[in-house]
Formats: sequence, structure tokens, C-alpha cells
Amino acid sequence: MANPEAPIPVPNSVWRIEKARLQDLIDALRRQGYTVIGPCIREGAIVYDEIHQISDLPIGWTDEQDGGHYRLKRREDASFFGYAVGPHSWKRFLHPPVLSLGQARRNGAGFEWIVPSDPPPRYAFLGVRACELHAITILDRVFMGGPYVDPTYQARREGIFLIAVQCAVAGGTCFCASMGTGPKAPPGADLILTELAEAFIVEIGTERGAALMAGIPRAPATEADRVAVEAQLAATARAMGRQMDTTDLPALLYRNLEHPRWEEVAQRCLTCGNCTMVCPTCFCFTVEDVSDLTGTRAERVRRWDSCFTTEFTYTAGRPIRQSAKARYRQWLTHKLASWWEQFGTSGCVGCGRCITWCPVGIDLTEEVAAIRRTDGATPEAERR
Repeated sequence: MANPEAPIPVPNSVWRIEKARLQDLIDALRRQGYTVIGPCIREGAIVYDEIHQISDLPIGWTDEQDGGHYRLKRREDASFFGYAVGPHSWKRFLHPPVLSLGQARRNGAGFEWIVPSDPPPRYAFLGVRACELHAITILDRVFMGGPYVDPTYQARREGIFLIAVQCAVAGGTCFCASMGTGPKAPPGADLILTELAEAFIVEIGTERGAALMAGIPRAPATEADRVAVEAQLAATARAMGRQMDTTDLPALLYRNLEHPRWEEVAQRCLTCGNCTMVCPTCFCFTVEDVSDLTGTRAERVRRWDSCFTTEFTYTAGRPIRQSAKARYRQWLTHKLASWWEQFGTSGCVGCGRCITWCPVGIDLTEEVAAIRRTDGATPEAERR
């Protein structure tokens, strides 16, 4: 129980709660009107969906990941968050895959335009990893950082309560340590949890997080708790499944736009777009107008799109990027190079999803390494 003599929770204070008290957090959020979204198991994967009880969490499960490979398996303990990341990202709740922008309905001799007026959902995200916090920050810059703000994204984003969980497990395709995006959670979350064997250590990030924690039985974290947290983060950083050398990376890619490696990867790439769908920062969309057969109703819909489709650059009767080589090169160079020019950051947070969920296991860390190994080399030297 909470010690009545202990200080009240304030931002930057650190507390210890029993694992069962996570249910109290969920209940408190639900009483405040939040829909709690967290990790759960669906169809053989850990995905993000609405949760009501801690029993909905993937307790005692972990994931095995490699290029084009994902499997769940049992852990030897009852860890609540003992996995890396699955195919879902929080993007789908902030920037929905399908969004109605409005409807036109026949009204006598004319039409009336009806704009959706439903209030935005009020989500609490439970289990946001460090790389995903960085991804949300990137989406904030994309949709709210310029002169043109996306009103749907802004309305959804402003209502989010964020509970981060620092990683105790590095997946086989994770490389957040290389990108400087993990495993330690950056500022920005309302609460930051670290799961130890017997308890959660909770760092309070905001006044809103402090207010929620005030009603949760707790005790001040000890120095031993703090040491255990840092040791766990250091161990996770050492256990990354992948690495990427980011030294002068934009310039490396720009000066190798005709590198033979692009053609080699294109021979394997299916241009299916899986990498863009699972990526937590890819934001491209298309807008479609559809009507019913009676001609009395039409709807404008925004849908996720991918730079791997030929329709993505369809202009004046043909796609600009007709080859798989051109489309893969566009995706990788935008993600790791030109994104800096647009948004002041890399578009990659090192989550490894694009590697895991690529049907043929294309690994962007290996593609970058291959180009770096032969930077400036002739095609003949590359073949040798």
C-alpha cells in the first residue's frame, strides 16, 4: 500500500508498484473515459487492441523475430511485457488506415455535403516502446509541425494518454540502439514503466501522469530499483539483433543512387508494400471518391497508400517509378536521407518491423551495410 507519509507523485518522481496494481491503472483510466489500448494476442501475433484486464496482456509470451520470420513462444516466467514489437504500430489509431472525409447526398435537385462530426476517440496507449515514442514524435512533425495541420490527427493526438514500457527484450530485428531511439524511453510519455521481476518501476512524466498515480498504491523507488532499471536497459542495448552504421548516412545514399545493390535487392523485392504498412512512421495516403449504384450518395475516403505501388506516382498516363529498383530506392533513401531535409530527423526508429514482416526477408540494415562496404567502388569491384 501507499505510505501516507510518502510525498505525493510529481513529474520526474519514481515509484514502485506491485505488478497486480497495473489493473488499478487500467481501471482508473477507464473511469476517466479512456479506451485503453494495449498488447494482446490475436491470430498468432502480439497486436494492439482494446484491453480491460491485465489478463488480456500477453503474460508469459515472447516473440521470435528474424528476416521474414515471426513466431510466438512461451517464456519461462510470467513477464507482462517480455516481447519486442508486433506488426501493429500506434499509427493505426492516430492516422487510421481508412478514414471518411465526408459524404455527398442527394437533396432534391442538388446535393448536400456532410462532414463527419463524431468526437475523436479518447485513447490511453499502454505499452508504448521507446522506438514507438520516437515514431509518434515523428508523426507529430509530419501532421502538425508545418503550416498545414491535419485536423483529424491533431484531434486524436491531443487526447492520448501515453504509458511507455521500457524494453527488457531486444528482438532479433531490433536496432533502436543504432538509431538513438531506445531502449530507454525519451521524455513525452505520461508514465514510463520498467518491468522488474517482482514489480513495476514507474517514472512520472507529466502532471496528468502524477494525478493518475496519486490514486494507485505505491512506494518510493529505492536506489536498488534505479540501479536495476539502468542495468536492464544496458543489457537490452547490448542484445540488439541488428545494427546500422548511421555515420554520414544521407550523403552515403545520395552519392550511391546508381549503386548496383539497388538492382540486386529489386530482384527479390515483391513490391508488396508490407514494409510501409507495418512501419510506425510511413504516412502516405491516397484519397478516393466512391459512389453508390443509385447515384444518390458519394463518399470521399482517405486510405493508406504505399510508394511501392505503381499507382503511387501515376502521372500523365504512366507511373514515374516503373521499376522495383526505383521504388525500393525511393523508400530507403526517403526514410534514411531526405526525411532529414523534410522533418529534421530520420524516418527510421530501428523497430525492425520492415525486416520481420518482409515476405522475402529484405533487411535494410544489410542493404545500407552493402552500399557502405563498396561506397565509390566500380561495378566490377562490387562483383569481386
